[in-house]
Amino acid sequence: MTEVFLKKNKSRIMDVRHPWIFSGALQTSREDIEAGELVRVSDSQGQFKAIGHWGSGSIAVRILSWEDRPIDRVFWEEKLHAAIELRLQLGLYKPGENDCFRLVHGEGDGLPGLIVDYYAGVVVLQCHSKGMLKESQSLSAAFLNNTLLDIHSVYLRAEGPAAAGGINRFLSGEHAELTVLENGLKYHVDVVEGQKTGFFLDQRDNRMLLRRLSKGKKVLNCFCYTGGFSISALEGEATSVESVDVSKTALQVLEKNLALNHFTGDRHETLRGDALKYLNELEASSYDVVILDPPAFAKSRKKRHNAVQAYKRLNAAGMKVLRPGGLLMTYSCSQVVDEKLFTNTVVAAGLEAGGDYRILKKLQQGMDHPVHLFHPEGRYLKGLLLRKGT
Repeated sequence: MTEVFLKKNKSRIMDVRHPWIFSGALQTSREDIEAGELVRVSDSQGQFKAIGHWGSGSIAVRILSWEDRPIDRVFWEEKLHAAIELRLQLGLYKPGENDCFRLVHGEGDGLPGLIVDYYAGVVVLQCHSKGMLKESQSLSAAFLNNTLLDIHSVYLRAEGPAAAGGINRFLSGEHAELTVLENGLKYHVDVVEGQKTGFFLDQRDNRMLLRRLSKGKKVLNCFCYTGGFSISALEGEATSVESVDVSKTALQVLEKNLALNHFTGDRHETLRGDALKYLNELEASSYDVVILDPPAFAKSRKKRHNAVQAYKRLNAAGMKVLRPGGLLMTYSCSQVVDEKLFTNTVVAAGLEAGGDYRILKKLQQGMDHPVHLFHPEGRYLKGLLLRKGT
């Protein structure tokens, strides 16, 4: 295993236990090391510090272990056993009520570069690093051999830096389309063609919150994707729900989800189009509840300013169509837009829209998306529940 050394003045960064080591902290660049290769990290005196996957970008090493131990079959089985055990401890798997959840959340589970979602016996491995892509067969075997949770199919999706070296495919079994349960509601999931791993599992708790708040309300769900919030609002006895999305494919799945849950009456309307444009065409004070859950507007710091402006315009438009006493659920999944910046952006939107607003609750991803104490970047989903003054 290749050994890399920290600069003399950078050794103390390891005490923080952040799971990334940036290239600037190392003594020399190592173009001879292949991306995804396992490396030992030592301080300037040669004392062992960690083992991790080598990266070709600014993140030079993603830490897998702070112990000097083999990264072998036993290692992967222990890590995945711990991840499954946590989800079971949290009560996330409840046959007849919940059979889909995030099974591995990267750094939050000590496995940087790896996302794994569970869908009723099918797991989707989303590899964001070449190191995890190289381990995909070992990971698949570890999941199939586990004794805690029924897993019969494993699908591989390579993302980001890993995408060039990977081919999305089933590593075991083949069950591309299936129906899952979340909070007792049924959803159609396509792990091959769907966005991300097939469904946005991070919003489970927030969908349940909306369900509790929707009775007797007129609801507008912008960027609805396959209708998770819409189905929840209908189950919560909303008087009407409008779902808006630009994707024809997503709206086709939404229609399947409506039928699966027997919401085929006139309480729901599906609208295809640009959500912001639609909001700007609406009359003021038209809805009791508005949900704004857009895709990431910024995936790099260079695009952060433009993203903030887009969030401001979107939230201002959403606030204007709220009735007095109405509720706004607004989100950002842009990792480079932190909670403080997002909140400040929503405040600026409120000033532009006019009216009084109160924050009722800060919203975030569910417990199946744990955040490492020393890796705040793992908390990518930020949200606010606001109430417009009467």
